[in-house]
Amino acid sequence: MTMTVIWTGMAVVAVVCGIGTGRGAEVSAAAVEGAAAAVELGLSMAGMLCLWSGVMEVMRQSGLAEKLSKLLGPVLRLLFPLERGDRAVMDSISANVSANLLGLGNAATPLGLEAARRMARKSPGIASDSLCMLVVCNTASLQLIPTTVAAVRAAAGCQTPFDILPAVWLASALSVGTGVVACKVLARLWRN
Repeated sequence: MTMTVIWTGMAVVAVVCGIGTGRGAEVSAAAVEGAAAAVELGLSMAGMLCLWSGVMEVMRQSGLAEKLSKLLGPVLRLLFPLERGDRAVMDSISANVSANLLGLGNAATPLGLEAARRMARKSPGIASDSLCMLVVCNTASLQLIPTTVAAVRAAAGCQTPFDILPAVWLASALSVGTGVVACKVLARLWRN
């Protein structure tokens, strides 16, 4: 609700300032141009999301997602020690991490929500350490293929939308590492 008020306020201030400075026609033209660009960007991103969501489904159907889950298992068991015995939660977390690795934030969200729902059943009304770690890992998300960012860059006319890979790898590794360390430290401090 707060964001709605902020965005609406910004739009109103822009229109009022445009009219107040005698540039109402330019503000109207920019609004129409911006709306057209938003639709174009949305369609190009939807195409990229459909492609990678399809890849994710093929991975699931072929068993590759399960193999990736087994590959991620040791790391996930270290990050989520309280959830080791719950196969359904670990599978949901693994699918969420896999989708995030492919840069599919929109596809990862339902998987993360499913894992969070399963975790929340064990401690209703209280965010457990595992649930906090899931939120941190999902938010920071290590990305090997930044699909969404590449789609935005391609829609903006970039000829090489994936040339940002090294910077994305470094930034996402640092953010995940920092988040995991902070989560572990705060979990220990909270218990003491």
